[in-house]
Amino acid sequence: MKILNLAVALGIFLSLVSCIKDEPLNAECDITAVTLDGNLLNREPIIGNNKVTLIVKNDVSLLEPLAPKFTLTPGATITPPSGTPLNFLFPQTYTVTSEDGEWSKTYTVEVQKNNTINLDYGFENVHQISAMGGLSSYDEFYEVGSNGLVSLVWSSANSAFALSFQASTPNTYPTYQGDNGVKGNCVVLTTRSTGKWGANLNKPIAAGNLFIGTFDGKNAVSNPLGATHFGTPFYNEPSAFSGYYKYTPGETYCETDANGNFVPVSGKTDMFNLYLVMYEVTESMQWLDGTNVLSKDNPNIIGTAEIPDRHASDEWVPFNVPFICREGKSIDHFKLKSGAYNMAVVMSSSQDGDYFCGAIGSTLMVDELLITCALEDK
Repeated sequence: MKILNLAVALGIFLSLVSCIKDEPLNAECDITAVTLDGNLLNREPIIGNNKVTLIVKNDVSLLEPLAPKFTLTPGATITPPSGTPLNFLFPQTYTVTSEDGEWSKTYTVEVQKNNTINLDYGFENVHQISAMGGLSSYDEFYEVGSNGLVSLVWSSANSAFALSFQASTPNTYPTYQGDNGVKGNCVVLTTRSTGKWGANLNKPIAAGNLFIGTFDGKNAVSNPLGATHFGTPFYNEPSAFSGYYKYTPGETYCETDANGNFVPVSGKTDMFNLYLVMYEVTESMQWLDGTNVLSKDNPNIIGTAEIPDRHASDEWVPFNVPFICREGKSIDHFKLKSGAYNMAVVMSSSQDGDYFCGAIGSTLMVDELLITCALEDK
């Protein structure tokens, strides 16, 4: 018996040595951080799946070359090299290649100052994003500015849902483009089952969501509430938020109990979320996330525009709600013009979906959103 145990132990040891010796090179190819020398940034860079936005101070001349320095996933390389001076009057393209040389990702790096984003959203434009090595693909919504260039890329948790292997085509993901909008296309959000993969992680559903901000896919499983970074710089004073929605709740509302079981809740019906929030960016709070985006005690939130009478409807429901500053809060116009505020539009097919509560099949359709802003500066 001792000889047998020794042989087993030796086999395990040799197996471990072999694993260490043959450990594969890293296949990741992501930008994880960006810096600019000289205290030029107005806030932390916005790093998305394939786009980086650098918000610089108003007195920074874009006529002068800028030399961003990139932190990459271990072993990865970037072209042009990190620290290369380039002209950022127009977006620049970088390619990140993984340590093993098998994978690469193209990033568009853009520098912005006091320019504003679109104020109306028709959800007519999508890119197809390949997932899981080409096994599936999903829709990524974007907006085009008056100059014909991409001015805003919407974020969703579609990239995390791909890990569940429950989707193949865009319309089997939680967030996708529909063709029966108020005008042309629209966005469709559906609460999906995450299958055995999600059940094993006590995350049985994925609500369809779309928001202005960025999604931190690396923390989507370990910290889903913190993975949603809501907000983008905003230089206008909002007065109202309007648009259209349809909503059909799923048949059975369920909650995830203390043991991780997804159990029905008698008498409860799912409900969607759709709102606008504006907040001040500070050193300690660069963005809002799922833990604090509507928190009543969040001191950074300036105000919100929320629909007071959300309800199910199979017809398009128009809404037009005012932007209301919270008690004791107001928009400081010096801070507004200096880029101290962020704005986010957030929508979800299950309002408690970030806590993995909701009804599979709940579907929200949204179209023709508009942010109305004050006409004159004060």
